[in-house]
Amino acid sequence: MEGRVVAYDPARGLGRVVAADGRRYPFHCTRLTDARRDVAAGTPVRFRVVPGHLGQWEADAVDASG
Repeated sequence: MEGRVVAYDPARGLGRVVAADGRRYPFHCTRLTDARRDVAAGTPVRFRVVPGHLGQWEADAVDASG
């Protein structure tokens, strides 16, 4: 899927992406595909959606490389 990062808390490593269809998915910095642990809000990303904790869908393989 394609979308963009709408929020990211670097202290906690938690963020949220919004897909092109408007759905929002949480992610943890360990789900970023490159070695970094930080991504700016507004960054366009590609990602996949996987079942997460507590029955929520989460973003995985978050790729901000363009």
